[in-house]
Amino acid sequence: MLKIMFVCHGNICRSPMAEFIMKDLVKKQGKEKDFLILSSATSTEEIWNGVGNPVYPPAKAELAKHGISCEGKRAVQLKKDDYDKYDLFIGMDSANIRNMHRILGGDPEGKIRKLMDYTNRGGDVADPWYTRSFDVTYRDVLEGCTELLKTIKEP
Repeated sequence: MLKIMFVCHGNICRSPMAEFIMKDLVKKQGKEKDFLILSSATSTEEIWNGVGNPVYPPAKAELAKHGISCEGKRAVQLKKDDYDKYDLFIGMDSANIRNMHRILGGDPEGKIRKLMDYTNRGGDVADPWYTRSFDVTYRDVLEGCTELLKTIKEP
């Protein structure tokens, strides 16, 4: 089983979109049992008294437009001990990558990657919290997840 952790700053927009888009892609291939796909945050901004906020409503609505549910998802923070539990950590932007290295204590096994590096465009997935362009974020995340899945050999 291949274990993938998608990571963004708050775990309420980009990384949950990636989590549920990837789950949908894997399900369409009939490979759900071959993967564990989750998402987390580098910050605690969306976590209060140990309880994470739900997916941001416009992100949830964008997923729903494409027939994807993220019901029940709440923000969680990436933890140092996650490094040994997952095979890949996929960050949405360069700041996420820096913070992942800090939280995880480095990357001796080369597990940390940036989502858009799997595409021909590279770069960062823009944060729709600021851009308000949830459709563009969906498009970029779908492209990144589609290309990531193409690179994964049978788990």
